[in-house]
Amino acid sequence: MKKLFRRIRFCFFLCLILWLSGLLWFIDQIPTAQSNDTTPADAIVVLTGGSNRLEYGLQLLAHGLGRQLFITGVHDNITVETLLLHNATPQIQQILLPVADRSIILGHEAENTIGNADETKRWLNSMHYTSIRLVTSNYHMPRSLEEFNDTVKGVKIIPSPVEPDDFTMANWWCTRESRNLILSEYHKYMAAVARHWLVSQLRRT
Repeated sequence: MKKLFRRIRFCFFLCLILWLSGLLWFIDQIPTAQSNDTTPADAIVVLTGGSNRLEYGLQLLAHGLGRQLFITGVHDNITVETLLLHNATPQIQQILLPVADRSIILGHEAENTIGNADETKRWLNSMHYTSIRLVTSNYHMPRSLEEFNDTVKGVKIIPSPVEPDDFTMANWWCTRESRNLILSEYHKYMAAVARHWLVSQLRRT
């Protein structure tokens, strides 16, 4: 009985150490600032669901860092004009409004990150694009890259993270909301890695 208890305790502490190590690694993967990379891509892809994402994507498009802007996960009642009105400065509106009908494309099908990757893949295939700038919140970037790298094969992905208004990576542990957000993203990321690994193993059999 004592041996069994020691084994259970050993397994518990081993799992705890692995979990904490993974968490520290995951936190290290989260960007702490916007990227200074000005390499242009075929397209800019924005994942909806967080503050400052649309604003940054429109800014990148106005600065010529992509031929088109694809926004995935948009509500059906949202239009390009509405997005520009509420998420772009007057200067950026002036630049983009004349070309908005052909340079900004809305995707209405995605409901989560997996759906974002699938919807983007179909659009990229239709356009024959081979590079994108991926715009999402900094805490969401590791999982987004995991999903996109697994789904969107043969496409160069340039991460373009943004920091939401209500979240600061520098002191994420200071509030319950930030802690819960990081832990949730960590567990979702690990689930995505495990799912991709399992699918790859099943395909080999």
